[in-house]
Amino acid sequence: MVGPGLFILCAVFPLLSRADVTETTFAASNGAPIAQPYAWSRAGPSGPLLLQDFPSMDLLAHFARERIPERVVHAKGAGAHGYFEVTHDMSNITSSKFLSSPGTRANVTVRFSTVGGELGSADTARDPRGFSTKIRTDEGNWDWVFNDTPVFFIRDGAKFPHFIHTQKRNPQTHLKDADMFWDYLSLNPESILQVMYLFSDRGTPDGFHNMHGYSGHTYKWTKSDGTFYYVQTTILRDTGFKTLDRVTAGTLAGTNPDYGTQTLFEAIEAGDYPTYTVYIQTMTPEQAEGFRYNILDLTKVWPQNIYPLQEIGKLVLNKNPENYFAEIEQLSFAPANMIPYIEPSADPVLQARMFSYPDTARHRLGPNFNQLPINCPLFEPANFQRDGWGTIFSQGSRPNYQSSIQPLTYQANPGWIYGEGCAGGEACDYERRRNHENFLGAAYRDLSEFTELDLEQPRGLWAYIWNDTQRAATVGNLAAHMANIKNVTIANRQLSIFTAVNKTFGDSVASALGLPTVDPLVVKNISEAVKFRAYIGYSLNVSVIEGTSNLQEIAYDDYYRD
Repeated sequence: MVGPGLFILCAVFPLLSRADVTETTFAASNGAPIAQPYAWSRAGPSGPLLLQDFPSMDLLAHFARERIPERVVHAKGAGAHGYFEVTHDMSNITSSKFLSSPGTRANVTVRFSTVGGELGSADTARDPRGFSTKIRTDEGNWDWVFNDTPVFFIRDGAKFPHFIHTQKRNPQTHLKDADMFWDYLSLNPESILQVMYLFSDRGTPDGFHNMHGYSGHTYKWTKSDGTFYYVQTTILRDTGFKTLDRVTAGTLAGTNPDYGTQTLFEAIEAGDYPTYTVYIQTMTPEQAEGFRYNILDLTKVWPQNIYPLQEIGKLVLNKNPENYFAEIEQLSFAPANMIPYIEPSADPVLQARMFSYPDTARHRLGPNFNQLPINCPLFEPANFQRDGWGTIFSQGSRPNYQSSIQPLTYQANPGWIYGEGCAGGEACDYERRRNHENFLGAAYRDLSEFTELDLEQPRGLWAYIWNDTQRAATVGNLAAHMANIKNVTIANRQLSIFTAVNKTFGDSVASALGLPTVDPLVVKNISEAVKFRAYIGYSLNVSVIEGTSNLQEIAYDDYYRD
């Protein structure tokens, strides 16, 4: 390890803040003591200020550069530190060392956020919430970049910037625009399940720390013998998902826009530590191929009565940041940050996020963002990434290329594939690897299409999961927002999607808006849905999905648990 004295800032979690520093003598940025911070050298009592007063000039110059670019999404947020503890041996699912020893603890930092608003926006706005966790393990940082809903609006990676633009401000008026908002959603009906979640009272959680978290994406947990499971992760708040009604959330947005930030900080300060239980759902590759829905589809859930939750650990938040900017604003997450035996699936939105998240960190924080104390791993990585803005440590005298002068040690990541065999010469199930790792097919421009299959889970949510009170709240929330639509064609197009889910649903929203009822959206037959084929991901040879589903059987009631 090079420079252990310097690297201790990263390696020791309690030193993330410098609260231990007791020296309080006021000094300039170069360390020279200054007697009067408010005084400025000038030419006599009435003369001009002198440019030679370096501390004062330096203060103004630094002040003009205090702000960094805000996150393009998830700009408004709050966070805390704590720990994740493994409670169950998961060696039957993965060969991850971290997950195989119950009682193992790792320090974490969690950031909660809204998605569409700017830094000064309200914590109680109707918006999905981010729930991101950085787990500092002995084998690297593992980032869970989750949301508070199990699905999202899109399943095509290229749609993300378009969608986010519609959640931001109109380029002409610089105002939030209901026509833009609903124009996009009505033109992309695969968003319907997330729309229903968003406009239920789940869209306005009671504070950041009183909600659940979901991976949404499918990951792969691998074993040293070459086998693996497809996995989704769920974080459930131990005291339940608490919500605000539309009126209360709107009132708080005006009277206390930092409500979520305040209640999180005050709860931890009072010793009322937020606690969560972490679960996974698993599928074998064979189960994935037989699953009614595509496991790579971010707009679908895995029914918990078919793929039950399995506990893996506990998450506890017990320490507030000492400095918000250093520990929360400079915090970065990336779905690409994984540890050995944890891998991404071919989910196209996940694949896009794996590039986008570290890239936005480079924009916000510079190319060496992973050297910041809040982001760096427990141990200094030895590699060939050198120099650039914001370099904190540059690996000393080691050559910046693969060298025989000061050779590095190369240790195979046993969770990765290195050709036809397994790392370390172990036997493995090569046939399964061949079928589920080699993506064979012509390159083409892929874009998903909406079919009857996409209406099944929204229909189950409306008919079997929500009670009358929840249905009425959702209709009221939708009507309150859609009343701002100026273009009736857009409103009718969205109403046709609601009507395709359930006629009573669509008619109720239309009635609340004072609009005529509309016919349901005409969609493609279920036989045209693309079925998951692991050996090439999305199959060009579309497989017919036979029959109709039992909506009550696939109802994912536990997703709506308190």
